[in-house]
Amino acid sequence: MIDPALTTDAALATWVDEQADEAARVQSAVRDMSPTLIALARALSASLAAGGQAFFFGNGGSAADAQHWAAELSGRFFFDRPSLAGHALTTNSSAVTAIGNDYGFEHIFSRPLAGAGRPGDVALGISTSGTSANVVRAFETARERGMVTIGFCGGSPDRFADLCDHVVAVPSNNTARVQEGHELAAHLVFGIVERLLFGAGPA
Repeated sequence: MIDPALTTDAALATWVDEQADEAARVQSAVRDMSPTLIALARALSASLAAGGQAFFFGNGGSAADAQHWAAELSGRFFFDRPSLAGHALTTNSSAVTAIGNDYGFEHIFSRPLAGAGRPGDVALGISTSGTSANVVRAFETARERGMVTIGFCGGSPDRFADLCDHVVAVPSNNTARVQEGHELAAHLVFGIVERLLFGAGPA
């Protein structure tokens, strides 16, 4: 039974305020990550400038982010410029289902990386919990192949810290707020990458 007191306009307005306040706190925390974001962007830019590729992966909403972020590189972001090698490992349903069926769901990202990843390429994994087994396994494979590893996670980055060269840990345990923090951080990173590789672009 729903408690009517929780669904009054006043109660809902309070809930909205609380969520918005938490979102603002997360956005401010991402702003404070500037040194991390710049270092990450420099590593990504160096790989791409040397002919490397960036592979993105995650589950659920993070799978959507992986596709979105790969498109920021291969398409365009702030301005027109040459395409960059961004690939989402979440888009080939035949590969995802075959690998999941034949080897197990925890291998759906590591298996493609084992075949396509090269030393100096970038593996960027997204997990709001920081513990997704298939993302962790992919980082282990990427490390074995000499790839640069970048992890986006929430407020529990311990597992990623052991496996990643760069970690963006959004300080929240609220999945929605973590995802919003990831979006801001990624957009800042890709904006920096464009500036490093192609200049500031049009005014």
